[in-house]
Amino acid sequence: ANGKILEDGRFDRLWIQPASGDAGGALGAALAVHHQMLGRPRVADVSGGTMKGAFLGPEFTQKQVEERLSGIGAVFEVLDEDNLYVRCASDIAQGQALGWFQGQAEFGPRSLGNRSIVADPRSALTQSQLNLKVKFRESFRPFAPSVLAEDCQDWFDLKTESPYMLLVAQVAKARLFTLRDNDAAHTGFDRLKVERSAIPAVTHVDGSARVQTIDAESNGRFYKLVKAFKAATGCPVVVNTSFNVRGEPPVLTPEDAFRCFMGTDIEVLAVGNCYLKKSAQAKELLRPTQADFQAD
Repeated sequence: ANGKILEDGRFDRLWIQPASGDAGGALGAALAVHHQMLGRPRVADVSGGTMKGAFLGPEFTQKQVEERLSGIGAVFEVLDEDNLYVRCASDIAQGQALGWFQGQAEFGPRSLGNRSIVADPRSALTQSQLNLKVKFRESFRPFAPSVLAEDCQDWFDLKTESPYMLLVAQVAKARLFTLRDNDAAHTGFDRLKVERSAIPAVTHVDGSARVQTIDAESNGRFYKLVKAFKAATGCPVVVNTSFNVRGEPPVLTPEDAFRCFMGTDIEVLAVGNCYLKKSAQAKELLRPTQADFQAD
């Protein structure tokens, strides 16, 4: 619906408060008291950027991260920033799922690059693999793309920023594939097997995607990760989904991140500058969580 409003053309810009569900009710109550009871003025921010990415949750220093991970028996390397981005981008490009835990947690219903699972959108296998092996939910569930803001219009029909992943737009025509006659004949779930674009893992069956644009100012570390992925592959887009399994909230602490990492098929984890490979961890710490859920 948000995308349709923007597509209608009656507004030059569209900004949606990113926690417009139950959390938004609490925010609305606070604003009502602020303006109506306390008489504070309402000032419109035409830039739409005051929230700066909505990173309002807790964060941990590098020292705290190392202490907490060591305390639960995690095995990790500490990398400098540039090496961290290059290594993680290479892992993603090789088809591995990356748990990405950085800075302050996001406010709102979407993981926006601080508590995220990141994967390669170019593979037609990514969608089903993430759903079945990490999220433990139906294989058809869609994932959203995060794209470097400066490259957005080359990949999506979207002429405005979408920092909170709340706008659906068509994948750019230049990135869509021409469907064959037998592709068009697919029905039901078989339609998901058709590669519709150069980024099939985030392209819906109607050629659309729920886009997040990212920039260096609002989230520098996530931006640099995607920039490194672009340098390695030529693609400025990654799959970005919340760092959790079905039925649980996104991870909040380093311990949460490690527990989710060890309970799923996520192969790589970055917590601050700590870099963890699943293959390096003690086998006794593995605890597959799929058994915790009934099949969807």
